[in-house]
Amino acid sequence: MKTTISVLLIILLCATTLFAQETSFGRVEVPDAKGRQVKAVLTFSDDHKAVEVQPTKGASISIPYGEIDKFSYEYTKKHRINEESIFSAAVGVGAIVMLTKSKSHWLQIDYHKDEVPRNFVLRMDKHDYLRILDAVKTHTGKDAEILGNADKR
Repeated sequence: MKTTISVLLIILLCATTLFAQETSFGRVEVPDAKGRQVKAVLTFSDDHKAVEVQPTKGASISIPYGEIDKFSYEYTKKHRINEESIFSAAVGVGAIVMLTKSKSHWLQIDYHKDEVPRNFVLRMDKHDYLRILDAVKTHTGKDAEILGNADKR
């Protein structure tokens, strides 16, 4: 009887280890120390029970699932009007650029560390944002609150 229980416990332990997964997304961007967007890798690690972000430049961040309060998703559009497009408008290329809109998918993670509320924002790629939102639900059990243009989801 004891050996049967021991064998069942070992099988159960092996099965949970096999089902612990890591889901990674390589096409995200996060702000660096100067506020510029840098490429990063977003990982939902069931092994570490954390959302991990590894930027190409800078320190990585790990947010344990238990410290996450909520996720928020927002889709934004804005015209690409800046100094460069205004100066090149006389050439004609700038006028075309000014007529286009940049579209961005944002994920904000609200969490607490040592009872201090914090948030982390990252920009998702248009090809991955739906899979990232599904991974949020699958790995953390939390739905992302949809802000702004809810029709995009």
